[in-house]
Amino acid sequence: MLNILVKRLLWGIPVLWLVLTLTFFLLRAAPGGPFDQERELTSEMTQLIEQKYNLNLSLTQQYGQYLKATVSGDLGPSFQYVDYSVNELIGLGLPVSLKLGFYALLLALLLGVILGVVAALYANKWPDLVAMITAVIGISTPNFVIAPMLIIWLAVSWQWLPVGGWSGGGWSYLVMPVVTLSLPYIAAIARLVRGSLMEILNQPFIRTARAKGLSQTSILFKHALRPALLPVVSYLGPAAVGLMTGSVVIEQIFGIPGLGRYFVQGALNRDYTLVLGVVLVIGGMMLLFNLLVDLLYRWIDPRIDLELDKKTGASR
Repeated sequence: MLNILVKRLLWGIPVLWLVLTLTFFLLRAAPGGPFDQERELTSEMTQLIEQKYNLNLSLTQQYGQYLKATVSGDLGPSFQYVDYSVNELIGLGLPVSLKLGFYALLLALLLGVILGVVAALYANKWPDLVAMITAVIGISTPNFVIAPMLIIWLAVSWQWLPVGGWSGGGWSYLVMPVVTLSLPYIAAIARLVRGSLMEILNQPFIRTARAKGLSQTSILFKHALRPALLPVVSYLGPAAVGLMTGSVVIEQIFGIPGLGRYFVQGALNRDYTLVLGVVLVIGGMMLLFNLLVDLLYRWIDPRIDLELDKKTGASR
């Protein structure tokens, strides 16, 4: 276990550096600058602004200074939010996106696994048909279609929930964005569970369990469900990052001040430091969640470690 952590950390550092470097130079290569939309400035004011944000330096010098500051934990000042640093903006937006994504992930896992199990147990029957039709609708319908429909029904017509906003993340403000954000993931998890569980239920050890007189419930929960969740665990890495960092569309539609919203505003305003900070956070979360998924995968199926030991000649 310790070897896995050390290897992932050693690989993660150059990966984050490469992502940060590519993003830095791609942002600078894009046309336009962070202050192009401002009213026309005098040459003296332009020089003062460039000195403040180090834009008067060469590109390599800017990169070197930014990299040095980032290593020390300083992501720099925001070009557009003049009263905030990038660290402060991420500190404001990340908890919001994490809360939204956490509940969306829980809902996706709960409903996705239930739908997948029902579809597998009643394969080629009407429950399977209903579950898979629901999954197809969930995958194929874009978020920007589902969100306005929920707003029209639940907020405008029936007035059960507020139209948007955050207000500290109360449950009434969470329902619609969480449901909208989780629907595609519910569908994907349901399809993965169905296919994997149907394959597991046809394995010889399941037939042996049936021959011994075990009930269907006992077979499902004690023998079949755990290995059937392996494809879901593999899917959770990128899915968790997508959910935890929030959806740009969802946060824009419901007016949620999350990390995705800052990313969009930063990109539109050429706020270099803000975009770089958000990219760095998302990249770090991707590495972290993939590590957690890898550890969970090995816990569910210990044979993975045994196979690695055989290949490397290690002894346990």
